[in-house]
Amino acid sequence: MADLRARMRPIGVRALTALLVAAAAAAMLPAVASATIVESVIEVPVRVTGARGQRVEQTIKVTIFRDDRLGRAPYLVLHHGRPVSLEDLPAMGRARYPENARYFVRQGFVVLVPTRVGYGESGGPDVENSGRCEDRQFRPAYAASADQTEAVLRAAADLPFVDPGRGIVVGQSFGGMTALAVAARQHPGLVAAINFAGGGGGNPRERPAQPCSQARLAGLFAEYGAQAAVPSLWLYSENDRYWGPHLPRQWFERYVAAGAAAEFIALPPHGEDGHGIFSGNPAAWRPSVEAFLRRLGFTPPPR
Repeated sequence: MADLRARMRPIGVRALTALLVAAAAAAMLPAVASATIVESVIEVPVRVTGARGQRVEQTIKVTIFRDDRLGRAPYLVLHHGRPVSLEDLPAMGRARYPENARYFVRQGFVVLVPTRVGYGESGGPDVENSGRCEDRQFRPAYAASADQTEAVLRAAADLPFVDPGRGIVVGQSFGGMTALAVAARQHPGLVAAINFAGGGGGNPRERPAQPCSQARLAGLFAEYGAQAAVPSLWLYSENDRYWGPHLPRQWFERYVAAGAAAEFIALPPHGEDGHGIFSGNPAAWRPSVEAFLRRLGFTPPPR
């Protein structure tokens, strides 16, 4: 037994020595960085002409989400929608969409979320008010929003962590239509648009599935389709009470018939009103969005 213990002791010492050497070597290796998503806010000067012809110069709040491990990353501008009641505009605070913004950061983007003129903390006049229901002036309203997008992109080009040469624009509801308006401008570096439940003039309580000035709105979709130089992804829920199940498909048909490259995804019903799919039902749309991004060559950074 003593001989056995004598033979085991050197082996134990050698094993312990090996473990200590391995631990020391591991301590000398660079640590694998873990992602930290940083949120910050900048103010961007904008100059817009409102839907009623008013000229406005002011700054707007832009919330930025980014992965602090990365150098320069492609941009993603994320646009908010528009409440039905004008009284709700100031209550919007600062647009953030934190859950989905962080999701897009994990897909490899620097996410820029503008709070546009007239809304929340940015304040100012309501430059996106398109007028009476029977005579909606949609074109200048979306032009005002698109002008602000271009101002944000100019400011982002000066940020050290943004690659201005490649990015996309995304929006929900009024913001979804804004994404298509920006896609029609052929901005340098813009490679795609994603439209969540985009449209205008809807009121789910007073006019469910019957938005204002429908013919004019459909014509604007066709106009944007004729001018679009980048592909787009459209996502609408079957029980969207703003537009109903049929109008979005008609808008899409007008858009692609005019020459645009686009894909339509019909999402399942969600709750009592699927209009809020972007925040309310991300599990339904994320697979389609990720497939779209991969086709464009966007890949998530390693974690």
